[in-house]
Amino acid sequence: MREDIKALRRSVSTLTTITIFVIAYFARDLILPVMLGCLIALTLSPINRYLQKQGLPAAVSAVTLILLAAGSIAAIIFFAGDTVRTWSDDAPNIARELKYKLSGVTEAIDAVKDASSQVEEMTAASAGGPQAVVVQQPGLLNSAVTLAASSATSISVALILALFLLASGDLFYVKLVQAFPTFSAKKHALTMVYDIERRVSGYLLTITLINAGLGVIIASALWLVGLEYAYIWGIAAFLLNYLPILGGLIGTLLVAVHAIIYFDSFSYALLAPLLYQALTAFEAQFVTPYLVSKRLELNTVAVFLTVVLWAWLWGVAGALVAVPFLLVFKVICDKIDSLKVIGNFLGAAEAQTRPEP
Repeated sequence: MREDIKALRRSVSTLTTITIFVIAYFARDLILPVMLGCLIALTLSPINRYLQKQGLPAAVSAVTLILLAAGSIAAIIFFAGDTVRTWSDDAPNIARELKYKLSGVTEAIDAVKDASSQVEEMTAASAGGPQAVVVQQPGLLNSAVTLAASSATSISVALILALFLLASGDLFYVKLVQAFPTFSAKKHALTMVYDIERRVSGYLLTITLINAGLGVIIASALWLVGLEYAYIWGIAAFLLNYLPILGGLIGTLLVAVHAIIYFDSFSYALLAPLLYQALTAFEAQFVTPYLVSKRLELNTVAVFLTVVLWAWLWGVAGALVAVPFLLVFKVICDKIDSLKVIGNFLGAAEAQTRPEP
């Protein structure tokens, strides 16, 4: 009987997990802005708490911080949007220029493609020549407009939600205390929530400051080597660094493409991606481990799988919020006895062996 109950619980847990991911996949437009709003509020909560201690009302400090955040987002769009749009419109010319610069490499690739095409044609002929089905895709302009409108809506909703969360002050904690019947339960719940908020908000704020510093340094380094639009790559580094492991590689590849097209010398063009990769690697190996608590380090395998999963579910936006979401989940697991095994698995090797202070 007991084994049947355990099997039933496992089945229910599995079905619940599958249901959560199915809902997340189909309710992306609803869940993503809410998650972004919570993450923005957690990131800004240490600054908001400091401003309140200085005598500033919660509503005033919340409005100030959200206006600064909205201004930063608008500045990024203003400075980078026009250039990125121009690059997108000029993508065919960029591809041709890159192919010309890498003609020696592309000739070998074309030879392999030609051989592969011949094999496919021979296979198709012997199989009776199945007809190819072409699915017409929506126009590029329509897709860009739809993406821009969706992104603007999600960011607006996230900022408004973050404003309400920051302006509410201790209202959430008061409601939490009222929800438990006994004093010990109230104390345990309040302590757990305070600890989760302190650790997660501190981590997110620290990572944001690190990413901002990395973006400034990368922009300065690429400007010194003479690469045009160096500030664009600084902004890209700031955003991509929220994506561990893959973010640095993606940024390095993009900088390499731009540098090969911009510089006449191929060997000198490689200097830009090498600088980008060296700076991101130094940040990942030394700066972040030094500034971030060992208790908040995550298992590399868990991080990679989480990024892949959320990128599959929500695309680029999912990949960017995957690690902050994983961190929140880990901290919650660390504070709940029945989930500590999961929290231990998600932690890094050094963090697992180090006791809680």
